[in-house]
Amino acid sequence: MLLLTLLGTTATFANTLVSTSPISGSTLSVSPTSVTVTGQLPLLPEANEISVTGPNGVRVDDGTITVNDVSATVGLSPLTESGFYTVSYLLYAEADAPLEGSYRFKYQAPSTIAPQTPDPQPTQTQAPASSSWATNIFVIFLLLMAVAVTVGLSLYARKLFNNR
Repeated sequence: MLLLTLLGTTATFANTLVSTSPISGSTLSVSPTSVTVTGQLPLLPEANEISVTGPNGVRVDDGTITVNDVSATVGLSPLTESGFYTVSYLLYAEADAPLEGSYRFKYQAPSTIAPQTPDPQPTQTQAPASSSWATNIFVIFLLLMAVAVTVGLSLYARKLFNNR
């Protein structure tokens, strides 16, 4: 029983893959600038390897690996070719077996968009609207009616107030 407990304890401390960026099996339409592989245990700073190969088998990583605790990141050159890219990694944690593996992601390069040249159209200038006398007279009439209604309501209110 003690032996099973010890074996179970050492197995829980084994370095395992936690996450990847880009995500394994994902399809990207924007070229990533780096690839990150994250393990469960802190990584040794100088011993890790990550390589990224394109659809034609040529490496597209820049070879600079940065280790930040449990993650290792490698920079990428701009991706231009559509297809599957393979990430191979070998991560070393202290007092543990190397974590080795690979995964793929798909990059779908955007199609070239040809810019359309604008076709200028001459604009029609509109003459400013002129006011007519009929409109002016109508607006003045409405204002006078509003003043008359206000005076009439004031007189009616005064009459009601005085009759109380």
